[in-house]
Parts: sequence; C-alpha cells; structure tokens
Amino acid sequence: MRLIWKSFRSLYFATLLMLLGSGLLSTYLGLRLAETADGLWVGALMAANYLGLVLGGKKGHRLIARVGHIRAYVACAGVITAAVLVHGLTDWLPVWLLLRFVVGLGMMCQYMVIESWLNEQADTSQRGLVFAGYMAASYFGLILGQLVLVVHPTLGLELLMLVALSFALCLVPVALTRKLHPAPLHPAPLEMRFFIKRVPLSLTTIAVAGLVIGAFYGLAPLYATRLGMPTEQVGLFMGFCILAGLLVQWPLGWLSDRRDRVMLIRGCAGLMALAALPLALLAEAPLLLLFGVGFVVSLLQFSLYPLAVALANDHVEAERRVSLTAMLLVTYGVGASVGPLLAGVLMRLWGANMLYAFFCACALILVLRVSPKKVTHIHQVDDAPLHHIPMPDSTASSPLVAALDPRVDEQVVHEQMHDAVAEPQAGEGGETPAEQAPRP
Repeated sequence: MRLIWKSFRSLYFATLLMLLGSGLLSTYLGLRLAETADGLWVGALMAANYLGLVLGGKKGHRLIARVGHIRAYVACAGVITAAVLVHGLTDWLPVWLLLRFVVGLGMMCQYMVIESWLNEQADTSQRGLVFAGYMAASYFGLILGQLVLVVHPTLGLELLMLVALSFALCLVPVALTRKLHPAPLHPAPLEMRFFIKRVPLSLTTIAVAGLVIGAFYGLAPLYATRLGMPTEQVGLFMGFCILAGLLVQWPLGWLSDRRDRVMLIRGCAGLMALAALPLALLAEAPLLLLFGVGFVVSLLQFSLYPLAVALANDHVEAERRVSLTAMLLVTYGVGASVGPLLAGVLMRLWGANMLYAFFCACALILVLRVSPKKVTHIHQVDDAPLHHIPMPDSTASSPLVAALDPRVDEQVVHEQMHDAVAEPQAGEGGETPAEQAPRP
C-alpha cells in the first residue's frame, strides 16, 4: 500500500483538490442562490454542470488526442479557474448557467486524464487498490469542500477564490510529473440498444440514482438553508451525508458478494423511501432528526449506483464491459441532469421538504420496477457474481473508469480504447517524445 501511495500520490492529490473545489463550488452557489432565487435556478445550475460532464466525455477524447494529456489537463484547469472567478464578476444567472456547463465540461476532461494515467501506471495486480485510492481521494475531496464552510461560513468572494485556488493548484502535480504520456485513447462505443435489452434493470437503477444524487448535490444546501440552518451547519450536514456515501462502500461490497444484488437494490430503495418519509412530511425538522435521517438516506442513495454497476457486469461479457461503463455513466449523467430540475420545480411549488418527497418517489419507482422475477439469468456470465468493487462518487469518474476496474480485462481495454503506438519523433520546438503531444 505504501508503494501505491508513493507512486500515485500526485494524481490522488490532484483528484482531492479538484473535488474539494467542485464540492465547495456547488454548495456555495446553492447557498448564494438561496438568498435571492428559488429551487428551479439552483437545480438548473446543477443540471448544466452534469450536462457538461456528459458532453465532456466525447470532447475530452478529441482534446487529449490533439494536444496530449498534460496540455489538455493544464488547459482545462486554467479554463475552470477562470470560469470560477467570473462567478464573482456577475450575478446574472444565465451567465452562471453557462459557467457551470464549462466547469462540467472541463472537469470531465480532467477526470479522463487522471484515470487514463492511473491505469497506465498501475500493474494488473494493483488495479483494485489503485481504484480504491482514487475513490477515497474523490470522497475526501468532496467532504473537505463542505467542511470549508464550517471554518469560513461567510459567503463572500473569499470562497470563490479558494475554489479557484484549488483548481489552479491541482494542475501542479500533473504538470510537473516525470511520467510518460499514456497512450492516446478512443471513445468507448455506446451500444445503446444492446444494453437496453440486456441490462434494463441496471440502467433503470442507474438513471434513478442519477436523479437522486444530482438533486442531492444541487438542492440539499438549499433545503438545509430553508429549514433555517446557518452556513456552517449546512457545510456539516453536506459533509456528514457525503461521509455516509464513503462509509457504506465496504460493507456494501461484502453484502453484494453474498446476497442477490437485485434484492439488495430493491431493499435499499424500499428502506430509502421509508427513511426519507419523515423529512418529506415535515416542513420543519429538529437538527438531530435532520442529521440522522440525512445520514441514513445518504447511506442508501449512494448504494444504488455501485450495486447497479455490479449487477450489470454480472450479465455482460468481458469484451463489452468497456462499452458498458460508458453507457452506465451516460445514463447516470442524463438522470443527474434531469433530477435537479424536477426536484427544483417541486421545491418551488410546494416547499423545501419536496426534496425528500422526490427521493421517496424515486425510491418507490425502483421498488416497483426492480424485482428478482424480471431477471432471467439467461445472459449471466459464468463467473457471476463478479467481485464487487467500491465505486468512486459518480460525479468523479469518466468512461475511462473501466480501465481501472479490476473486473474488466486489461487486454480488452487496450484493444477497444488505445491507438496503435506511433514511432517516437521529435515534436515541435525540440520536444522530447515524453513531452510531445500525441497526434491523431
């Protein structure tokens, strides 16, 4: 483990800084809008961010192929830093929507650079531990971003400067690396019709998880503010809920390897509907109840995505799992783009508690739609159930996360996503092959 930390600490540190900035920015904007706007605008900002993440999966490949990994990462970090600072120059919400889209687009490219680099440097025997380290860095970054509000509860420009500082500093460990560029990558193909027929329950669960988690990140700060919590308590509430998502991953993996995954998805959804019910019915809630219920609901909502990914991998052949990962992340991104808008409309019409009413409704959809009777096991792979892998937060991964997943054969990843290795040549300006940008 010490060797892995020494080998990948720069990339983990870059990931932590990225997610610290991203998590703080989302909560900061939600709290700022709580003072002047309603839930619909808050939801629209988060939807724009996820839309940028979805489209960035395709645009990122082109940028990396054109200028190389380091240059692509540095360019995106610079653009994101500028976009964050522009938030402080104008309060016009349409501009904020565009800026959130730009931030999402740039961050997806950054995820792709880091994930391809982690895969390139990780030995096959270490991919599981490398993956776990990446997941931990993602969650801890998000948690630290919320805890900043505890230390600095004033919603001034200082917080935007801290977000910009995080995105500016995250490029330093990547820009100074001595490692070679990873090989150029192709986008993973999206076989939509095939996967809709083969793993419909997994796709349904992924879409609902996107609805819930997208609404949570976008609107939970607004919900907490409407219940009268000061800024520092909002930060604690968000950090506490995200911590639940981290803590549940390992016991969830133990259960997933020993119990029917369809029943686990249905059970988590049913329990989530029951757990969210008190906050859905109460227009005001005691602080202890709010934190307790929020923690339990988060335990359950952050369980849906990794369970659905594990179930899908059980029913898809090894050579299709790279495409499967891309399909699942696109499905999640679409759900996460729609969820904040729907929940924002409900909160605008009927009050803040509609956020948890929305969670209840989404959970009931899964209870009704996901059933063991609908799983025929005709296409189940021979070695199913595959070993459950704790997933990073879905906001912190790209279609290239398949390359880090130990359940996906490394040779398949190379065949489907890597270009042929070109002969090393001197680049423009006397660049060495290690510094030279790959050309398409």
